[in-house]
Amino acid sequence: MVQIKVYGLASTLNPIKAELSDIIHASLVKVLQISPEKRFHRFFPLDKTDFYYPPDRTENYLVIEIIMFDGRTVDTKKQLLRNLIKTINEKLHIAIDDIEITIFETAKHNWGIRGVPGDELNLNYKVEV
Repeated sequence: MVQIKVYGLASTLNPIKAELSDIIHASLVKVLQISPEKRFHRFFPLDKTDFYYPPDRTENYLVIEIIMFDGRTVDTKKQLLRNLIKTINEKLHIAIDDIEITIFETAKHNWGIRGVPGDELNLNYKVEV
C-alpha cells in the first residue's frame, strides 16, 4: 500500500495535478512494483496565506509525502526519490530545489484496509523490493 499527499500553491499545483499524478504513479509502478490499478493520490492546493516556505524556494515549491508499508530496501527508496525528482524536473520543469519528498513507513498491521489490518491483506504485489 502506498498513499501520496502533495502540497503546493494552488496557482501552481492545480494546472499540473493530473500530469504530476501520472508521473508519481509511473514511478511507483516502476520502482516499487506496485499494481498499476493502485493509485491513491491526494492533492492539497494551498493559498499563499497557508503555505510558508524558505526564500530560496519559488512558487513552484512542492512537498510530496509518500506513506507506505515498511519493507522496501534503502536502495529501492533512494531509487524512488531520484526517479521522482528527475522526472518531475524534466517533465514539469520544476527546479530540483523546489521538490521535497518525504517517505513515511508504517508497519502493515498499523493500516486498516477493506475491513482488515494491513498484515492480513492478500496483496497482488510484493512489498519487499
